[in-house]
Amino acid sequence: MRSNEPTDLLFLERDLPTTAEDTRALREHRPRAAADWWNELTTLFEQAPGAIEALRRRPTFAGCEPFEL
Repeated sequence: MRSNEPTDLLFLERDLPTTAEDTRALREHRPRAAADWWNELTTLFEQAPGAIEALRRRPTFAGCEPFEL
């Protein structure tokens, strides 16, 4: 089955009473494709200098008695 309707759930020009500038801003800030998630995650990680070192210094349970139920 095929439809001539747009595949977007929300057709901005038809469904929202907005200006052209509003529509442009909504399109610009629409969520990106999932293929870009790794680059975004890497960028976020790079913004936290010393994160790897902080992970290495975090306390552990070494030397503690094993937990039993």
